[in-house]
Amino acid sequence: MPYETIIGLEIHIQLNTDSKAFCNDLNRFDDEANNNISHISLAHPGTLPRMNTRHIEKAIKLGLAFNSQINEFNFFDRKNYFYPDLPKGYQITQDKEPYCRYGQIRFISDGVVKSIRLHHIHMEEDAGKSIHDQNDSYTLVDYNRSGVPLLEIVTEPDFRSGQEVSDFMAELQKVVQYLEISDANMEEGSFRCDCNVSVRKIGDPKLGERCEIKNMNSRRYAKQAIEYEALRQINVLENGGSIQKTTMLFDPILGETRPMRKKESENDYRYFPEPDLPPIMIAEELLQKLKMESTTLPIDLYLSFIEKYQLSHADAELLTELKETAEYFKEGIEVGANLKDFCDLITNKLIPHAKKEKVSLISLGNINQILTFLTFINGDKISKSAAYQYIFPEWIKDTDQNPEQIAKTKNLLQSDDQSFLDELILNVMQANAPKVEEYRKGKKGLLGFFMGQVMQKSGGKADPKILQAKVEAALN
Repeated sequence: MPYETIIGLEIHIQLNTDSKAFCNDLNRFDDEANNNISHISLAHPGTLPRMNTRHIEKAIKLGLAFNSQINEFNFFDRKNYFYPDLPKGYQITQDKEPYCRYGQIRFISDGVVKSIRLHHIHMEEDAGKSIHDQNDSYTLVDYNRSGVPLLEIVTEPDFRSGQEVSDFMAELQKVVQYLEISDANMEEGSFRCDCNVSVRKIGDPKLGERCEIKNMNSRRYAKQAIEYEALRQINVLENGGSIQKTTMLFDPILGETRPMRKKESENDYRYFPEPDLPPIMIAEELLQKLKMESTTLPIDLYLSFIEKYQLSHADAELLTELKETAEYFKEGIEVGANLKDFCDLITNKLIPHAKKEKVSLISLGNINQILTFLTFINGDKISKSAAYQYIFPEWIKDTDQNPEQIAKTKNLLQSDDQSFLDELILNVMQANAPKVEEYRKGKKGLLGFFMGQVMQKSGGKADPKILQAKVEAALN
């Protein structure tokens, strides 16, 4: 009987507050090691934590986005364990009373809208960072990350494949960026997850024993790790063995999971209420204020772009990748930009240019400047292909420029007299005589080849409609 894979996630999201969760140390990733520390974050005797209210507000915003139940009364707990990058010897977290329960997260996988149930979301602080590869004899510890505010999202075991997990993580990254609560940079560790993986025979209602793959900071690696771990567990069961609850690491070079340690039970952590922080009461006024500040989620924009504007899956996905891109597109359509032309310009030119130059989309030009460029290429003075090839690279350097003036300077404006095309067409046909014969024998798709060759030789001056008629006449 075939097996199915059962997966639940624990996602850790570092928040982009100015300071850490329980002290005033700066919350910055790229500073020099052990620069953003203090007596409090290093847990010197006699120091006391103090709650960061921005931590609470950003946490609530995330819970509201997923229609979760916000717990108006909650408190912090101590999770006790020893590790060199945990200076207190315990982590301030939430155990019995997380601030948020239930809710769901929707995402697209295999072209289908899927939904994952949330068990809860809780607030906590991050540990420091142990560095094992910079010294042959010692492990180095950077405490800059120690005490950074975290949210941990715990899902129900609703995933059935590594691909679903990868697609879900991509959507969740966009959500926290839309909400402006985290940069969700996986490479820097501000967005990472633990994958709880088990297998069972299809139809068996009982869940199998799970193994936890720790600290996945790549969607691709998470997918690979889940797929490998599921096959490993199936092989163990098929050979008469049993699965032991184990914490695993993933080796991306070998593409394999391996045991890290025996999985701790809840009792091993000796949870108890944090005595140095009072309980938190979340006022109704704060909830209403944060509800008013809510934003449309990327999946809702994606679905509305497809339904309202009839965009392709690829275009809708690209236009909703960043909040500023989606808002830019909506603004352009609202002020009258041609839907197809505007979409093509953003997806094929503006977004690639912004990514290459590592700048924001809105820094390239305001909507009026973009509309000026679209109006120019939709006129009868230059072909779109010529405008994109010759005018756009110059215009995008300074969108205050008049694109028509650039075309004049480059002598690219189309003339009403297109008779110069006849000689170009003849030259192209003579240079490609075998293809002319193929066309005349029925391979009509070669028309585009001949048009492209002539257009290139014309320097963009050819009127596409006139050119097509002339090429067809010559070939026939």
